[in-house]
Formats: sequence, C-alpha cells, structure tokens
Amino acid sequence: MTVRLIKHETVPGTGSFEVRFTDGRRSRYFYFDDLPSRRLRPGQVPREQALGWARMFARIMRGLIDGWPHGPRRMTDPESV
Repeated sequence: MTVRLIKHETVPGTGSFEVRFTDGRRSRYFYFDDLPSRRLRPGQVPREQALGWARMFARIMRGLIDGWPHGPRRMTDPESV
C-alpha cells in the first residue's frame, strides 16, 4: 500500500494538499490560501504550512502502515507536487 501526496489548486493561490491512500481509506485534506484576507476562515493557512502538515501526516501514516521504523518506505515524492 502506498501513500500519495496530491496538490489541488483550481484558483491560483488557494487549494489543498490531499494525502491519499491506495487501500481505500479516506483521504485527508490540508487547505491553504495565500491571500491573508481570505485566511480568516478556520483551517486556512499559507501554502508552505499546509504542505508541511501534509508531508508530516503522510510520513506518520506511512510509518504506521509499513511497520515503522523497519518497514519499506513507499511514498510518492511530494517534491513533484
């Protein structure tokens, strides 16, 4: 089973990072908005912070799934997002 990190951005400067599991578990979304005036809604953070949280969550979940720290590491490269 793999964990993928996918970027969704329909409007420039706002969107989400999706942590997707290939075994059918529910995806987890980390929303971002680069315009400070629109960040007044709860859950909206700058892109870098959302990406950091998504990466951390994906690494933790990958470790739990693969029997960290000794299991194989299989994650789509988040740098390609």
